[in-house]
Amino acid sequence: MNIEMVDLKGQYAQIQQEIDEAVISTIREAQFINGFQVSAFADELSCYLDGAHVIPCANGTDALQIALMSLDLRPGDEVIVPSFTYVASAEVIGLLQLKHVMVDVDPNSFNLTADTIRPAITSKTKAIIPVHLFGQCADMEPILDLAKEKGLYVIEDAAQAIGASYTFKDGTKKKAGTMGHIGCTSFFPSKNLGCYGDGGAMYTMDPELANRLRMIANHGQVKKYVHKYIGVNSRLDTIQAAILRIKLRHLDTYSTSRNASADKYDSLLNGIKGLVLPMRQSNSSHVFHQYTLKVTGDRRDALKKHLEQAGIPAMIYYPISLNEQEAYKAIGRVEGELSITQDLCASVLSIPMHTELDDEQIKFITDTILAFFKS
Repeated sequence: MNIEMVDLKGQYAQIQQEIDEAVISTIREAQFINGFQVSAFADELSCYLDGAHVIPCANGTDALQIALMSLDLRPGDEVIVPSFTYVASAEVIGLLQLKHVMVDVDPNSFNLTADTIRPAITSKTKAIIPVHLFGQCADMEPILDLAKEKGLYVIEDAAQAIGASYTFKDGTKKKAGTMGHIGCTSFFPSKNLGCYGDGGAMYTMDPELANRLRMIANHGQVKKYVHKYIGVNSRLDTIQAAILRIKLRHLDTYSTSRNASADKYDSLLNGIKGLVLPMRQSNSSHVFHQYTLKVTGDRRDALKKHLEQAGIPAMIYYPISLNEQEAYKAIGRVEGELSITQDLCASVLSIPMHTELDDEQIKFITDTILAFFKS
């Protein structure tokens, strides 16, 4: 049985005609930079995100960097980030000579909380970057309240949670990436909304901030040859935009498919001693960018090897916390012992999750896991 961690070939086969026609049409138009497809995609994604201004860019890391550049931060200003996440958040903070402050995460959702953030705030703190890890939103209402109380910017890293929605106490629902000052996403091919190369975008509900982001992403230009800000050159390719327009139309269907697979995993893996299934928050939908288990009793690596011997891929997101990375030890600050982060780095294991998983594959994967725990 051929099982992929992410089955991009299988997904492409389902939409091949739409994709091929869009790509060929774009090539024939020969508008390879800032062509019509880019603005059309931005408009359509804006509609999907309930009217947020969308500024496409070259990749998700650029999106985070440009977001920070737009906020008039100064070298030495502190930005709070989770210690358990991908490196991009800390990377852009370091590049801009800001100071990252790493804090622990919730042991069940794997996300920042207001309680983990509050002790890390100092007079130098200027921003918070909550990462909506593995497909569901951080508990944003208390984070936003804390940020408002302390006068801090909130930049959401929504690269793994596009399509997820958060419900506030008053019943209001907002999409991941549209709650803070700026939301950032990646269209890396394996993402829930992925292109066939690199791509990214920023979102904001603030039109003035959107205009600044747009200028910074385009060399800081107000208009051609007139530069108001120090900027960068970060563009979404027209061909990638054409592909994303097609895939955006399928995004909610993809999310439904991922949830159906997660439900089957839950049903077949429930009750196994030594295995903790992913938690689903009551105030956030989940789009299952990853289906991430916690394996207790120091058996994670053995289970990973067992799965791989059976031809089942499994990944560790993330084996080393940000505070343990050599590049960042000397330039940041750590708040607390980060014991939850260390436990997660030693116990998490993600198993295949994508839109083309079928019942036979899921049964084979879960039977293989059950066999490991029975041995």
